[in-house]
Amino acid sequence: MKILAIGDIFGKTGRQVIKKHLPELKEKYQIDLVVANVENATHGKGISKKHYEELENCGINVMTSGNHIFHLEKTQKEIDKFSRLIRPLNSNPYHPGKGSILTKVKGKKVRVTNLLGTTFMPGAPENPYWALEKIINLQDCDIHLVDFHAETTAEKIALALYFDGKISVL
Repeated sequence: MKILAIGDIFGKTGRQVIKKHLPELKEKYQIDLVVANVENATHGKGISKKHYEELENCGINVMTSGNHIFHLEKTQKEIDKFSRLIRPLNSNPYHPGKGSILTKVKGKKVRVTNLLGTTFMPGAPENPYWALEKIINLQDCDIHLVDFHAETTAEKIALALYFDGKISVL
């Protein structure tokens, strides 16, 4: 299975790059699943319904986010309508939307989970270790990809070391 993970798609330029190159990349490399961070796709902060649909039409299968996901108030009201978009699992538990998604690709169950780091991150997210442990305990997937949206390299390395062997990709 071939999975393409794309970092932060930023604004109009980022969307244009995706629109121009993603279909060609998917075909050339026979990509089976595309996961992309889209939290800054609309003018550098947030994602609108229009831009969500634009990226979906380009072939992105799962869209992850971060601390800017609800920059546009309308996104918070409509996120449940965006079936491919997930918010950080460990963000405010009263936020709408889901923080992890399970999909089937080539006969394999693939889980994509989105997490926020805690260092220099506003909004006091829940401990990402606890949040991810709950999902891992479900034991419901063959492949588990985690988009860890964090500010410090040390926090990313620590999470990677702790979950080494428990998740497939960070």
